[in-house]
Amino acid sequence: MFDDSRPIFLQLAERIADDILRGRYAEGEQVPSTNELSAHLRINPATAGKALGLLVDRGILIKRRGIGMFVAEGAKAEIAAERKQDFVRDFVQPLLAEARALGLEVGELSRLIEAEASGVDPNSAPTPSTETEITP
Repeated sequence: MFDDSRPIFLQLAERIADDILRGRYAEGEQVPSTNELSAHLRINPATAGKALGLLVDRGILIKRRGIGMFVAEGAKAEIAAERKQDFVRDFVQPLLAEARALGLEVGELSRLIEAEASGVDPNSAPTPSTETEITP
């Protein structure tokens, strides 16, 4: 459920953002309350409130006084944009750095990715005739 690598409120905020990104909560839809989250997940209500507050601060959720928390318009796109930036930083940039170190060119790297995605042996796929060097 939760691990010890990061604070629980951060993990919970990420889980709610995941649910929004995957369509479990639509824009304009209400999310569980602090009390509902704390009871269901058996965590301190202050921890659940901190997670929801973080999402409000990021503009992912909006608070309707006396009613609850709702997914903000554009929240799914905002989460996707943030995750895309994280993906580039965490995976694409290191991939390109390693490709440069190995002397791979763009066409060969692309071929390796396409072969891996389709389950084809990359050594059996034809090599493209025009190659572009990967530059920093």
